[in-house]
Amino acid sequence: MKVNILGLGLLLLWSCSARSQTEKSYPINDPSLEVAYFASGCFWCVEAIFESVQGVEEAISGYSGGTEKNPTYREVSYGRTTHAEAVAVYYNPDEVSFSELLTVFFVSHDPTTLNRQGPDRGTQYRSIAFYQNDVERQLIESYINALNEAGVYRNPIVTEIKAFTVFYEAEGYHQDYEKNNPNDPYIRNVSIPRLNRFKEALPQLLKPEAKNEH
Repeated sequence: MKVNILGLGLLLLWSCSARSQTEKSYPINDPSLEVAYFASGCFWCVEAIFESVQGVEEAISGYSGGTEKNPTYREVSYGRTTHAEAVAVYYNPDEVSFSELLTVFFVSHDPTTLNRQGPDRGTQYRSIAFYQNDVERQLIESYINALNEAGVYRNPIVTEIKAFTVFYEAEGYHQDYEKNNPNDPYIRNVSIPRLNRFKEALPQLLKPEAKNEH
């Protein structure tokens, strides 16, 4: 990186804040919450990252961005579908904005690695920011344009800006996987270090209890 993405992200928190309206069909029925969708590598860690953010009520691991109906983990993880591992982020817009979630998204992964995040390779691990309306699309486009104009990365940003269509919830054992499987080698060696890097970068967005974990 040529400049600090954190500084740019904090600037955009205030300059691009907006609320989105979205219909929620699963699995949380709470009219006070909105939902956003992101893909940025293995969903075990992505879920844990978003759940550490103040104002996020729940993050659900699943599959999105493809065309196949009712995909399974085996199909997606083996690259047999056009879906990516993704998360549905249920959040209180009075506590955290969509723009702040964009900052979490970009700070917590490398948006310049095509079809790869860390040790995970394949289109199922690609970077996607989903939008559900024109406001969200414009916010995503503005954020990426600002990153490019600031020269934050040496390489081009390859994050897809994709209209949201459908999200398939992953199998139950994937939910809260990082929390429930702390001794899994992947969790110890990949997920927790990535989560801790995010926490160090944006401590002001964390839930109080998340600051002292790991």
